[in-house]
Amino acid sequence: MRQTDIEQVRSIHLFRDMAESHFADLTMAAYLQRFPAQMALIEENEKPDFLHVVFEGGVELYARHGRRETTLAVCRPFTTFILAAVVQDRPYLASGRTIEPSQILMLPAEAVRLAFDRDGAFARAIVRELSASFRGVMKELKSHKLRASAERLANWILAEDHANGGNGRFKLPYDKRTLAARLGMTPENLSRNLAQLAAYGVTINNRDVTIVDADALTAFADPTPSIDDPDY
Repeated sequence: MRQTDIEQVRSIHLFRDMAESHFADLTMAAYLQRFPAQMALIEENEKPDFLHVVFEGGVELYARHGRRETTLAVCRPFTTFILAAVVQDRPYLASGRTIEPSQILMLPAEAVRLAFDRDGAFARAIVRELSASFRGVMKELKSHKLRASAERLANWILAEDHANGGNGRFKLPYDKRTLAARLGMTPENLSRNLAQLAAYGVTINNRDVTIVDADALTAFADPTPSIDDPDY
């Protein structure tokens, strides 16, 4: 990697407090590569060769069973995937592919485990990352268990609007098929739910979403901090 790339890696929370020598060893064999959209990066059931960190773009984590496929998560900068498999040297539980042109940092898995054992600051950063991931999975599970699909969609729209400045207008970050799978519904159910949310002030044109009545949508969605607040 170029020196400017190494400095950017150093600024990420996972590596910020590492000892200089340990950071140098970790990044010595690292790669920062660009990939086109729909490029397969990891495969379910394979052992990890690298820890991946999203620098630009987005990566869809998905799984298959029989003829079914579902989206588990969409990773944006500067998140890792799948950290637990790398730390434990266990097979991936999901596959990953880019959903748009992306830049991915690839750190050799063995070097990551060695740094985890040698560098206390890095180990603590990994524990914090895994803890945050666990809480995220718990929130997702609660949302799927406790909410109807239209309510999940309504809360996702509110969260996405907030992430884009809260002005009531944003673009879908990925296609509707991926969104439907991400929220645990079929594309047909997504279309019906979008039609239902029109009564609560949501309009969508292609990938342009507009919230006409935020109060009505919020009342229907009934967000709760233990599911919807990323800082809770």
